[in-house]
Amino acid sequence: MKRLRVGLATCLALGSALLAQTHAHPASKPATGGFDPLILKDLDQPATNRTPAADGGPVEISGDEVQCATLTYAGPQKSKCFANQFLSDLSKNTNVRTQPQFAPVRMDAKELFRYPFSVLSGEGAFQLTAVERENLRHYLENGGFLLASAGCSSQPWADSFRKEMKNLFPSREMVKLSPDHPLFHTVYDVKESHYKVGQARFPDLFGVEIDGRMALIFSPDGLNDTGNAGKDCCCCGGNEVKAARQINVNVLAYALTH
Repeated sequence: MKRLRVGLATCLALGSALLAQTHAHPASKPATGGFDPLILKDLDQPATNRTPAADGGPVEISGDEVQCATLTYAGPQKSKCFANQFLSDLSKNTNVRTQPQFAPVRMDAKELFRYPFSVLSGEGAFQLTAVERENLRHYLENGGFLLASAGCSSQPWADSFRKEMKNLFPSREMVKLSPDHPLFHTVYDVKESHYKVGQARFPDLFGVEIDGRMALIFSPDGLNDTGNAGKDCCCCGGNEVKAARQINVNVLAYALTH
């Protein structure tokens, strides 16, 4: 088992960001009663998460696991066909504890700031709303981390995502990660991957850094592990990275430790 030291900076920044939003709009309160940042220590001690009381009153301490989100975006589009098994894999192979299921969250919601790690995926062209763009930009600039994957390696989706990131961060480029980048060696030593279609090769991942911190990882090839994503999910005719599960573990571990 690998021991990973998880820093506080991400969650504290996210907490400050949501508090700033709440103060800017005092008439609108988050559905869960206010932000309480995950206390992510070096995990010799349990992390702390809070959930709303059943009566809608003050939040209660009820867990010790990292919670990750999947995003609803561009109106009704959902990142539903993205397998969650890598969340449990991280818990099994490291000292980081994660909730085994994603929390579905709207990209334009303040609740997004409760989650240090979120997943965006889909197929086909899309366009974010102005509110979604602003909320996502604020999330990423204040400690949030986004893993974006073109479902079934959908080229229209990948093109739309690149366009949206250019709108969000016109002065920042998505840079291809080299094979020696620590992300590929955080938990698993990723050297190459087989694909549903085509020969084995090193996976193409692109990152965006904000203030020296990697805030976003984008894969134009599907990291969805669709075969484990549910009965209504199928990568039928598209392409996927077969080592997606191991790569996703590494991405999450990297996001929580850098």
